[in-house]
Amino acid sequence: MSEQRWVGARVSRVDAAEKVTGKLKFMSDLSFPDMLWGAVLRSACPHALIKKIDTSRAEAMDGVVVVLTHKDVPGLNGFGIVVPDQPVLCFDKVRYMGDAIALVAAVSREKASEALRAIDVEYEPLPVVDDPEEAMLESSPKVHAGGNIHHHIKVERGDVDAAFREAAVVVENTYYTPRQMHAFMETESGVAVMDEEGNITVWCGSQHPFRDQLQIARALGMNPRKIRVVSTPAGGAFGGKDEITVQIYLALLALRTRRPVKIVLSREESVIAGIKRHPMKIRMKTAAAADGTLLANEVRVVADTGAYASLGGPVVNLAIEHSCGPYRMPNVRLEGFCVYTNNGLAGAFRGFGANQVTFAIETQVDMLAERLGIDRLEFRLKNALRRGDVAALGHAMTASVGAAATLEAASRCDLWVRREELKTEASSRYKRRGVGLATELHGCGLGLGLPDYGAATIELLPDGRFAVGVSCPEIGQGNTTAFAQMAADCLGCSVGDIVVVSGDSGQTMDSGTSTASRSVYTGGNAIRTASARMRDVIADIAAEGLGVPRDDIAFESGGVRAKTSRPWEGVPARGFLSFRDIARLAEERGRRLKAEGDFIWPVADKGVEGHFGLPHLIYSYITQVALVEVNMLTGEVDVLRAVSIPDPGKAINPAGIEAQSEGGVVMGMGYALMEDTVIEQGITKTPNFSTYIIPTSLDAPDIETIIVEELEPSGPFGAKGIGEAVCVPITPAITNAIHDATGIWVTRIPATAERVYMALKKRDSEVAGAAGA
Repeated sequence: MSEQRWVGARVSRVDAAEKVTGKLKFMSDLSFPDMLWGAVLRSACPHALIKKIDTSRAEAMDGVVVVLTHKDVPGLNGFGIVVPDQPVLCFDKVRYMGDAIALVAAVSREKASEALRAIDVEYEPLPVVDDPEEAMLESSPKVHAGGNIHHHIKVERGDVDAAFREAAVVVENTYYTPRQMHAFMETESGVAVMDEEGNITVWCGSQHPFRDQLQIARALGMNPRKIRVVSTPAGGAFGGKDEITVQIYLALLALRTRRPVKIVLSREESVIAGIKRHPMKIRMKTAAAADGTLLANEVRVVADTGAYASLGGPVVNLAIEHSCGPYRMPNVRLEGFCVYTNNGLAGAFRGFGANQVTFAIETQVDMLAERLGIDRLEFRLKNALRRGDVAALGHAMTASVGAAATLEAASRCDLWVRREELKTEASSRYKRRGVGLATELHGCGLGLGLPDYGAATIELLPDGRFAVGVSCPEIGQGNTTAFAQMAADCLGCSVGDIVVVSGDSGQTMDSGTSTASRSVYTGGNAIRTASARMRDVIADIAAEGLGVPRDDIAFESGGVRAKTSRPWEGVPARGFLSFRDIARLAEERGRRLKAEGDFIWPVADKGVEGHFGLPHLIYSYITQVALVEVNMLTGEVDVLRAVSIPDPGKAINPAGIEAQSEGGVVMGMGYALMEDTVIEQGITKTPNFSTYIIPTSLDAPDIETIIVEELEPSGPFGAKGIGEAVCVPITPAITNAIHDATGIWVTRIPATAERVYMALKKRDSEVAGAAGA
């Protein structure tokens, strides 16, 4: 491979110019001649039997082209990444307010909306199941005929009971986490077009075009080769566009009308119908010895997956895997339940189960350290996993392990070093400041037992540039820039000479999903393989062109040279061929210079019997520190500063990692302090951004990112994933800082002003009562 010139450099995003000039086409910019507008009729009840669907009035309306119901689904009337338990269009029962019952295509968006109101659906209401623990009871109404427990996992290792008996200190608490909304700027939307040969192309926000292709094909009863899915530049995704959203609806309408059809969900429809982060109830009991050594952890997780499975089972599995944090924990009893309710949908969301349990374990660790009188950071360092250690699930940590390195960097950062000084600088006498920290390990890739692979194509274009194809979509995280940097160094050219094609099932090979902190590691390894093969192809044709043996070809920046001169054979001294020259030679010979590369993820040495996706072999690590100021009169919490210390392996683009880190901190701050989708009796009470509060730029703290590079030997240039971890430990860092400021422990998030105020009031009342006793 060539010298590293671009990997590790602070490179501007390859799509930056198009974005700032408005040239980049987002979903809302796409339009086609004779295009129709589609709309989806959603259930008016959270749980009911469907007695009648009458579409006659809608069908008779002027401007309405077609109305579809379940009878018009030609293939499988169901979808879902793991279990296809969600109907494309409901026919006998609805299970949440977002369930789809009918589709309309009309000449305008307004006409389509009018037609929805003209469809008559008769319901027979059923009892609403809205408490996951009650849903687990045999006597509870059933969301699905097979019962309300969708998934169960139990892992036990060591002698947990003996560890609790021998411990110097044990803390036990119950934690509650909210139903967080992805809150992407661009709601779920798309356009489908059918060509004269019956092929359908769907443009949409997609995190896995090839999987969407298969799910669309199954629903339409078509050969997947006749379906093409193109992931358009996304105004946010974060896991919320990993599952089917509008893709099948678009394809059905295009198939029926043979005209382009566009659907754009309103914000309210997106909130009601879209996926959220799993709310969880977590009971955790953790033990430590007098010297601070962690001894045991007992965990029970109950997750509300809503009406359908989506990725609920894998999310609970990942929660169990991450529930002991980046620590040695010799004795564990871990149990997780994923439960059906009528509370909307839950599925993939940045962090994928780790956010919830990290909040719990990092609070437990702070409590243990305080009870034992040990510094919080030193307590973590003492127990941090290191290479060669055995993790909680019993597998060996054989890959790079950056837990201690990120903690050590935190110990040196200004915010931690000056924490006591900073706590004295509150802006008024009614406010108190506190500093908190938290740390995490985060599994990269899909995990043991799941097919996790990558593929890349590289083609030399006539102008001497390289087209690099990797299907993992660009959803804002900057992977196309990282792909370009890695390809440029592998091939020996400039980033400007790389054209990345991604997110298109018709132009790339399947590289899997842009989730699970996997795209740079997966795509990068596939690019390295494809680049090596492309260099062989180039060397062959260059040797022909220069008339020298193949082993006489040397790669240099921008092209190749003959290592030696042979003037008697017509090879000039320092004979050089640029990549454009080589492209011309190939064209003259009627040859297309193209290479493919693939990659299969390595896996852990030991799995959990009966469960796929855990454990992981490769983890990223991160420690985050937060400074907060709490108004002791109102309970309001301001996050003033944050330090984010990720270990991404090799930082392919430090500027990109800093941007990820900054966005992750704000997302985790919203989770800690304000965000919660409130659903009562199956009805969403926070359907828009007037009622669902997210952080704005005015709320964002001053954020410093310190990158720690613990190189991963199996990664491209030593890289691994980091896109999810950056939003995880900041939540408990903030809640631990609240404790540092006020003395109250936060066990339920979001820690809204009202909740903090009530906790302070309760604490003060208890103190007053004790003083008067």
